[in-house]
Amino acid sequence: MSHTEEQAAAENPPADAASRFHTTRWSVVLAAGHESSPDREEALAALCEAYWHPLYVFARRQGHNSTDAQDLTQSFFARLLERNDFAGLRPERGRFRAFLLASMRHFLANEWDRSKAKKRGGDICHFSIDFPQGENRYLAEPADTRTPESAFDREWALALLELVHQKLREKYAQKGQAELFDKLKDLLTGGPPAESYGPFAEDLDMTEGAVRVAVHRLRRRFGELLRAEIGETVADEDEIDNEIRFLFTALRA
Repeated sequence: MSHTEEQAAAENPPADAASRFHTTRWSVVLAAGHESSPDREEALAALCEAYWHPLYVFARRQGHNSTDAQDLTQSFFARLLERNDFAGLRPERGRFRAFLLASMRHFLANEWDRSKAKKRGGDICHFSIDFPQGENRYLAEPADTRTPESAFDREWALALLELVHQKLREKYAQKGQAELFDKLKDLLTGGPPAESYGPFAEDLDMTEGAVRVAVHRLRRRFGELLRAEIGETVADEDEIDNEIRFLFTALRA
């Protein structure tokens, strides 16, 4: 991630962050503890649907072929959604990212051999997983020496950024500004210096000053949404900044 995105993430957190944090998805899951509730199940399913791809990559990096990695990922989530693995978690220390990776390690080490005896496809998780797209993304990544864990961290960061970009574009589209977003989105990753905004201004039929303001707003809103999305995966608002730093490190590794 660029320095520009890092600045955007650090500045101007949402004004209602404190009031909304206590109803975020991971907080709902942790608060439910050993109790089964529709709210917990819905929150957990939404998190799993958003972040399944890093675990698929983790399984692939462990040496499993694409078919087995698909079965692994689906069986893992099916079990996770059916069982209660949260009662022993301490909310002040729990991050969904860390919990998910630790749970997957346990599943691979202790349960996958037994589950292979079941009929293929017997464990079905009830949310959308686009495995062909996930495999294409995996194959498109350059070969490197990352460990399965570091590959998981990087894919987690990329998945989170993709979610934020999608949500940001949706907000601009709702205001009839999808074209503005599409033309300026590359400036979230650095882009040209301010004195080079001329081509953007001409393309958008705006003044350079208006483009500067639009870019500033885009970066500020990106930072707000990034913090909000990370907030969905940690148990305490104070952990957001640490998680942002961790994700930047994962992308640069």
